[in-house]
Amino acid sequence: MKEKRFFYVPNADVETQFPPDEAMHALRSLRLKSGDNIYLMDGEGSFYQAEITIAATKHCMYEVKERLPQKKGWRGRIHIAMAPTKMMDRVEWVAEKATELGVDELSFLSCKFSERKAMRTTRLERIVVSAMKQSRKPWRPVVNPLTSFKDFVRAQRTGHKFIAHCYEQMQRDDLFTILKSPQVALSDDDITVLIGPEGDFSEEEIRMATDNGYRSITLGNARLRTETAALSALMMAQLTRRTDE
Repeated sequence: MKEKRFFYVPNADVETQFPPDEAMHALRSLRLKSGDNIYLMDGEGSFYQAEITIAATKHCMYEVKERLPQKKGWRGRIHIAMAPTKMMDRVEWVAEKATELGVDELSFLSCKFSERKAMRTTRLERIVVSAMKQSRKPWRPVVNPLTSFKDFVRAQRTGHKFIAHCYEQMQRDDLFTILKSPQVALSDDDITVLIGPEGDFSEEEIRMATDNGYRSITLGNARLRTETAALSALMMAQLTRRTDE
């Protein structure tokens, strides 16, 4: 059986041409030609069965044959906000794996003890698109630029909000226990989890978050690296919010 080819085309139902990067991949790497059958994903939850109509040097045109709307495999929106690590490849790894697992939004926080105070998201956007296609998930996660911790926690956000930290002297509840409770697991409310830098959040930041409606939580007994903590929180949300549809 011939392998299915997936491409990311925003507004695939109204467009007729691949974006430049996707066109290059289709024409130069895969050597597709007119008449070949392909699948598109729009980043909004739909696949499209399509046929290539024109395969030129730099342009790849298509015609949609059928729209195939998908059902998301988890309830509500899952938002992970983390302090980026000093090594950017670890941040990129999180973006890739989070997309494969299923995340709706990724944010990056500039905190008191952050190792990285500036970052660009251009490459992360490309990594997210590649992971979408690899995992065949037609939802493109929102990737937000670096923002100050203060601005993030003071922004109006609905749903269940958590801040993970390692201060044993401060009250913390177990995230997985909270998420698997029926009032959270069976709801469609948003989930937002804050993950700090390697040096953790400052006590002042934790108080600021709790003053703005964030619940202080632990991810378990193990002490985790930033990127491991981010994926651990995401996996807990996925396990407890998974739908069987």
